[in-house]
Amino acid sequence: MNLLPKSSREFGSAEYWEKFFQLRGKRAFEWYGSYLELCGVLHKYMKPREKVLVIGCGNSELSEQLYDVGYLDIVNIDISEVVIKQMKERNASRRPQMSFLKMDMTQMEFPDASFQVVLDKGTLDAVLTDEEEKTLHQVDRMLAEVGRVLQVGGRYLCISLAQAHILKKAVGHFSREGWMVRVHQVASSQDRVLEAEPRFSLPVFAFIMTKFRPVPGSALQIFELCAQEQGKPVRLESAERLAEAVRERQQYAWLCSQLYRKAGLGSVSLDLCDGDTGEPRYTLHVVDSPTVKPSRDNHFAIFIIPQGRETEWLFGMEEGRKQLAASAGFRRLITVALHRGQRYEGMDSIQAELSARVMELAPAGMPAQQQVPFLSVGGDIGVRTVQHQGCSPLSGSYVVEDVQGDDKHYFRRLIFLSNRNVVQSEARLLKDVSHRAQKKRKKDRRKQRADDTPEDLPAAPGRPVDKTYLCCEHHKAMIAGLALLRNPELLLARPHYNVVMFDVDSKDPTLGMSCPPPAFVDQPFLQKVKSILTPEGVFILNLVCRDLGLKDSVLTGLKEVFPLLYVRRIEGEVNEILFCQLRPEQKLATPEVLEMAQALEQTLRKPGRGWDDTYVLSDMLKTVKIV
Repeated sequence: MNLLPKSSREFGSAEYWEKFFQLRGKRAFEWYGSYLELCGVLHKYMKPREKVLVIGCGNSELSEQLYDVGYLDIVNIDISEVVIKQMKERNASRRPQMSFLKMDMTQMEFPDASFQVVLDKGTLDAVLTDEEEKTLHQVDRMLAEVGRVLQVGGRYLCISLAQAHILKKAVGHFSREGWMVRVHQVASSQDRVLEAEPRFSLPVFAFIMTKFRPVPGSALQIFELCAQEQGKPVRLESAERLAEAVRERQQYAWLCSQLYRKAGLGSVSLDLCDGDTGEPRYTLHVVDSPTVKPSRDNHFAIFIIPQGRETEWLFGMEEGRKQLAASAGFRRLITVALHRGQRYEGMDSIQAELSARVMELAPAGMPAQQQVPFLSVGGDIGVRTVQHQGCSPLSGSYVVEDVQGDDKHYFRRLIFLSNRNVVQSEARLLKDVSHRAQKKRKKDRRKQRADDTPEDLPAAPGRPVDKTYLCCEHHKAMIAGLALLRNPELLLARPHYNVVMFDVDSKDPTLGMSCPPPAFVDQPFLQKVKSILTPEGVFILNLVCRDLGLKDSVLTGLKEVFPLLYVRRIEGEVNEILFCQLRPEQKLATPEVLEMAQALEQTLRKPGRGWDDTYVLSDMLKTVKIV
């Protein structure tokens, strides 16, 4: 039996609905959910003693269930004589105070200001099937009648899928009339999230249009969104921003339905925002591992990334997250990064906050009532302490923060908030020293205060900086390139520009080269570098270029000035370290380069000089090649 119309326009015709209810019989037809799914929102905006008009009631059980919980003053209207007859017969004895009337909602027969609530479940959606002039005129008459029969302070409560043209029409009409406009998302129950085939990919919304008394000359417009059933409404500045917020919720619901139906959608990430401020609070990445063999306990898990460690390769890069998911052994792993500027009480509070939301991202096939494990490194959420915040005219807002690493060392990091997942610079902080050593250091400092320089002072809040630490592989490779100097003792004398190093990022994201800025590899600038470099010296450059044509051009330009060019590529990164020299006859084979690296390391590892024992110069140069 086919109950669907040939075209959506038939939804607006009385003839279609007469035929529909004749064919369907007495079985209830529920648009957009049952009473149990809608009651949270309905009870929030309707009081039991209020007089309620239900337009386009159909044979839904909603009015009956409202009546049964205490809403006794309900009038129902519908354009279909068949359904009105059915509903009268069904309710005559059990619900004597509730009435059913055959009536056209575009020409209602009630006096002005007869009702405190007009309830519409899917009727506006059924009528507003397109944006043709005839359809819009019919909807204008319908909404005008809704406004006429409502008292001041009354509410038009419309349950809708909030498609763009419907939201635009409803919000536009009532905001022009000076009404308060609120859109409230109807919560989906846990059962519906996990059922075999969710009913709608689009979420259901309630429009709550509150009638205000007209104020001559007032242009006040109020737009609000409630994204959670029990959440606070958020005031928005315009109808356009409200439509954008609704669209974001629809996109999220569509994403959830896609993630439920199938795995392996590719890289999927989303931000969960604070309901009160709208600020991002969590960033989620969904990682599927199709090769993991399914079992009862390995469907789904959540991994909380400790604060400050979201920049590490394992957590911050797609390939790293895939490796993490595979090692965790779950079909789907969601990694959760915690945002700076947000307060977190601990793992238990994060789990309580996220449990309901992350279940919307669960895959199909999970056993009912199964507990979803929350994982982390060491079982805690890490430590992040902001030491300084500011704004640079070149790079915008930035933050300096101390974070705890995997080995319990603390690191001080500079982050530009325009690229918040990239560590711009990092220093390792030395561990706290003993009380006796601190007293001795203070005594020595008093004795030699006149000779101190700022770099000798301990870093606040009491932890000195480890000056032997290099945070990046490309920095280690750049330092290793100093082995190309034939006389490493030159490094220990006063600088005569035996070495020039560039590691400068570009501020223009549209370029295919993010390091260095193009001006740093222009011929006039390279000639200036050449002019200040000794004949045996080395110019070391960090190159980050994704545009292969542009990279070839840069290399060609460098070779015109520096005929001898070595390259050391950094595994897992786009960075390439270029070692540039002026004399081609200085070319060294790999064994010679490694021998010179060992000699340089011996020179630098003198007693009394700091050195990071994990750093071996010759290891950094094993893969160096001549361009």
